[in-house]
Amino acid sequence: MLPDSPHETARSASHHLLQALLDRGIDYLFCNLGTDHAPLIEEMARWREAGRRLPELVLCPHENTAIHMAGGYAVATGRGQAVLVHVDAGTANAAMGLHNLFRARVPILLMAGRAPATTFNGVEGGRDTYVHFVQEPFDQGSVVRPYVKWEYTLPWPSMAEEVIARAHAVMQSDPPGPVYLMLPREVLAAPCPPAELHPFTVAHHQPVRAGGARPDDIRRIAERLVAAEDPLLVTAYAGRNPRVPALVEALATLIGMRVCEFNSVHLNIRRDSPCFGGYLPGPFAERADVGLMLDVDVPWVPKTTNVNPKAWWAQIDVDALKRDMPMWGFATDLRLQGDSELLLTDLIEAVKALATPAFEARAAARLVRLGAEHAERGQRVADAARAPGESGAINAAHLCAAIHRALGEDDIVLNEGIRHTLTVFEQVPRQQPGTLLGLPGGGLGFSAGTALGMKLAHPQRRVVHFVGDGTFYFSNPTSTYAVAREYGVPIFTVVLDNSGWAAVKESTLRMYPRGHAFHSGEYASLLPRDMDFAAVGEAAGAHGERVSDPKDIDAAVARCIRALDEGRSAVLHARIAPL
Repeated sequence: MLPDSPHETARSASHHLLQALLDRGIDYLFCNLGTDHAPLIEEMARWREAGRRLPELVLCPHENTAIHMAGGYAVATGRGQAVLVHVDAGTANAAMGLHNLFRARVPILLMAGRAPATTFNGVEGGRDTYVHFVQEPFDQGSVVRPYVKWEYTLPWPSMAEEVIARAHAVMQSDPPGPVYLMLPREVLAAPCPPAELHPFTVAHHQPVRAGGARPDDIRRIAERLVAAEDPLLVTAYAGRNPRVPALVEALATLIGMRVCEFNSVHLNIRRDSPCFGGYLPGPFAERADVGLMLDVDVPWVPKTTNVNPKAWWAQIDVDALKRDMPMWGFATDLRLQGDSELLLTDLIEAVKALATPAFEARAAARLVRLGAEHAERGQRVADAARAPGESGAINAAHLCAAIHRALGEDDIVLNEGIRHTLTVFEQVPRQQPGTLLGLPGGGLGFSAGTALGMKLAHPQRRVVHFVGDGTFYFSNPTSTYAVAREYGVPIFTVVLDNSGWAAVKESTLRMYPRGHAFHSGEYASLLPRDMDFAAVGEAAGAHGERVSDPKDIDAAVARCIRALDEGRSAVLHARIAPL
């Protein structure tokens, strides 16, 4: 942004960086600050004195909270936000969260200070304390390089706006994702002579959006679907665009096509749709004759799935090549990269144009069968929740079903249940777009901070996240509930405590079903059984509930919901069947 007058006093790089963030719609700076941020802190104080608007600061006691909270806000709004952390140390703490956001294709600008490099020449912002010597690695960017679309270091003060313009355009371009910017302290403090400045307006530096496809390719897919006898659609994150789930259902209904999700990241079709076929597409892929992979990274596990070798598969994806996965070998006959909303709209019209009475009759018959399958599966899910369990070993399905009954249709559910992921998905079904978020990456501790960010974006809606006891440790809970209280963003945490890492045990048994670990019963997976997770929340003013007897569930859930509606976070620590 150019100064008002060529005679205006030079402003610092920190000034122009803050202005560039504001110009690009950055509402929040999620921060964990350090000695490298002094120029920014000073500039923000100057702005406050002048009555200038700033991005709102959310101070987070841990970087895991900051990065995931920014991610949750971006998921809820579609607008990437900024995170500010401390040199290499803060970058390292944020790296796991950045991995999750990268896999979720969430736009985030992670900015980290860089330790001062100058020591003896008196430059403003140079080294003035011990840590400035020990916090300068050879390659700070390497800490997060696998998890970002772009990385850079601000090289010159007057380039601040140009660099932010580039970072913002890259992170918001399809497929969106995190970017990383390092900010040397001396550069942040340095003045920008007005003669060096050049405008980089938002209108002239827009992100690039995915588009449609050639009509011939759309028609090829439509022809296959119209001729199919047992079509299947597999998806995971098409619902990141809230307009797409209705299109998925419209296409499925038109064709009489089963829709399955695998490792759901978003809600992609209503759970009460007769076309919804659940979360395990493997058995259906073994007999499907025509299939469509729609915005999905892993449609099934090949080791346990024998895909029909005669099937014809097409792929529609905002990231069809999976360029950030070194190996991705799922076979497709036609691969289209583009925007799901545009492509599905065109595909629906192409199918309608090819429809014949014979096709419509076959599709209607399939819909009847799918409806019967859906009802049968619903009965199995209900039956799984019927038994309450016993004292000290609550049935997780029974507990999740009770929580589902207490939630409204617009309430948001985040599922990081790990061992009980499928249980949460089945027993707490969502129907509205944007009301479900699963774990997209492999870094545990994702849902707590993300829930805070989604609550910040949707203050009128309840936000509940499910975790296991192992995940609860990873989520930096003291930081989570401190931020929830300080910024008025209460969330409901459900801890499914089986006193261990079930994923570790199950992985060992998959590889060595009758091995030494099996015979000894030693899986190195047990965690302490005497923890009081509710007390962690209570220390920060949250409402805490401890449930070990099934008969206490309904009352405990009701008290948690009441606290949530009164503006307090709630933690429900449930003792489920042990590992």
